[in-house]
Amino acid sequence: MLPHLSTVKPVRRIRHIIFLKDVLILALTTFGGPQVHLAMFYERFVQKRRYLTEEELLELNALGQVLPGPTSTQTITALGFKIGGPNLAYITLIIWVLPAVSIMTVAGMGVYYLEKHHLSLQFARFIQPMAVGFMIVAGYRIGQKVIKNKVSLALALTAALVAYVFRSPVMTPIVLLIGGVTTALAYQKQERMEKKPLRVQWSNFFLWLGVFIGAAILGAITQSLPVRLFENFYRNGSFVFGGGQVLTPMLYNEFVAFKCYLSHEEFLSGLGLVQAVPGPVFAFASYIGALSMRDAGMHGQIWGSIVSTTGIFLPGTFLIFFVYRFWEQLKRYRVVRASLEGINAASTGLTAAAAIALFEPMATHWPSVVIVLITIGLLLYTKIPPYVLIMGGLLAGIIL
Repeated sequence: MLPHLSTVKPVRRIRHIIFLKDVLILALTTFGGPQVHLAMFYERFVQKRRYLTEEELLELNALGQVLPGPTSTQTITALGFKIGGPNLAYITLIIWVLPAVSIMTVAGMGVYYLEKHHLSLQFARFIQPMAVGFMIVAGYRIGQKVIKNKVSLALALTAALVAYVFRSPVMTPIVLLIGGVTTALAYQKQERMEKKPLRVQWSNFFLWLGVFIGAAILGAITQSLPVRLFENFYRNGSFVFGGGQVLTPMLYNEFVAFKCYLSHEEFLSGLGLVQAVPGPVFAFASYIGALSMRDAGMHGQIWGSIVSTTGIFLPGTFLIFFVYRFWEQLKRYRVVRASLEGINAASTGLTAAAAIALFEPMATHWPSVVIVLITIGLLLYTKIPPYVLIMGGLLAGIIL
């Protein structure tokens, strides 16, 4: 009995190391959004390693979709939790985000260096209209999936109008909440499922809420930019449903239109570059954080990236740990399932409003309009990966 017990921990440790190696490989090679990530997760985690079944992977992915935060990141973090508990889950999170975060931090610092030394950013001139094309296609594809009736269409249009007219970050959670409540009222249309009493462990929820309130209070008292950056990203990460495409309009409203931490051109350059980076699209926060603290020097930019990255990824992690334990029971409630329809429809409207706001400044410049249209056409009618398009745009900007 004792010899058997002595082999359990080493075997488990080796299994965890192999799993983390797989996570690192994916972090370095997985380009595209959550749909592409899911396909590669399936290939490596289900088919090759058999860490879980296809049904279990789809369930974890569904859980990530219904929670605020980055879907792919929550899926792979929840898998780490399933295999080795909270400690392995946190290590999984760090390994998954580190390559993309590092690249986007360097990109933010590089853009500032070029601007500081009055060097031309002309090489990125094609990336900016291409980024608008990416945003328009993302909104179109999201809309195809979530707009299924007149109610969802009305919610999407209303959300787009409100977000376009009132370009304040405060409006985002309000729009999402109204969308969710609207469709939740029609929960009777959902299929009735057998329910069991919920057994909820509240520790991670209170941790999420405590950090949410504490960061807001500390930021208001200290007016420290790093603290406020953490609070801004933590708040956005707590309210974004639908992944990186929906996060983009929230960040644009907050940091470009409202607080002017970044210029329109800087934002679009980063948005284009993140399409060519493997791993989570939420790494865009690292780029914004680095540029937001450009006045504090190199160390300040690194610090800005760290607090922004932590802020954007932490709430989704807390919430996936919280809900994962009782997800089986929660998804059986019709109100929960019904509210998701309205949240997703409102998210589509937010994406549409951001696309319009990003396109406006270049609408009178016909070469930019042509690039936007070409990008849309290539994304819709070819199978060219987004990162290849971005690399091509950068190369064209250097040569032409």
